Amino acid sequence: MKRKIVIAGGSGLVGKQLAGLMAHNGFEVHLVSRRPSAPSTPNLHEHVASSDDWPAIVARIKPAVAISCLGTTIRTAGSRDAFRAIDQDLVLAFATASHNAGAQHFITVSSVGTMPASGNFYLRTKAEMERGLLNIGFQRVDIMRPSLLTGGKREAHRPGEAFGILLSPLVDRLMIGPMRRFASTPSDVLAQAIAALADRPDEGVFIHENDSIRALAG
Repeated sequence: MKRKIVIAGGSGLVGKQLAGLMAHNGFEVHLVSRRPSAPSTPNLHEHVASSDDWPAIVARIKPAVAISCLGTTIRTAGSRDAFRAIDQDLVLAFATASHNAGAQHFITVSSVGTMPASGNFYLRTKAEMERGLLNIGFQRVDIMRPSLLTGGKREAHRPGEAFGILLSPLVDRLMIGPMRRFASTPSDVLAQAIAALADRPDEGVFIHENDSIRALAG
C-alpha cells in the first residue's frame, strides 16, 4: 500500500518540487491548498479550500506523514501579524490537524539562524513555530533550516531576494567552517532532502541545516 503524504504549501517554490518528486517516487501525495497549484496525476491529488476547512480534509486523508512548506515574508503578508498567522499559526494548525488524523511524523521548513531570543522578528516567529510543534506529540519531527533558497521558479519577484541569489555564488565561497550553515541552499536539494526523510522510522526531533540537507539529498 502506498504511504499517504499530505503537504501544505504545495504552491510554493519547494512545495511544488517536493510534491512532484514524491508522487514520482510512488507516494500517494495530497496537497491542501488555498488556490490551485498542481495538475492531478495518479499519485498527486490537490484539495483546494479555505485553510479553515483543512482539518476536515486532512482527517479524511489520514496521512502517515505531514509536511509543511508554508511560508511567506512580512512584506508579502503585509504586516507582522499577517506573517505570524501563516508562518506560525497556520503551520501549527495544520500540524495539529495532521496529528489528530493519525500522522506521527511531521516535517517543516524553517530557517537557519532561528532562535527564541532573536532580535529578528522573522527568526523569532520561526522559533516559536518550532517550539509549538514539539508540544503536539509527534513521534518524529524533522525541522529543515535552509539558508537563502536558490533555483526553481518563483511566483513572486522579490528584488532583495533576487539580489541575494545573484550574489550567492560569490558569497558562498566565503562561507567556510561554521559559517557553511549560512551558505545558500538550492531549492531542489531541499526538496530531495525532505523526500528522503519521509520513510525514516526512528523517533525523535531532528534539525537539519545545510550540511545535513545536502547529505540527505545525496
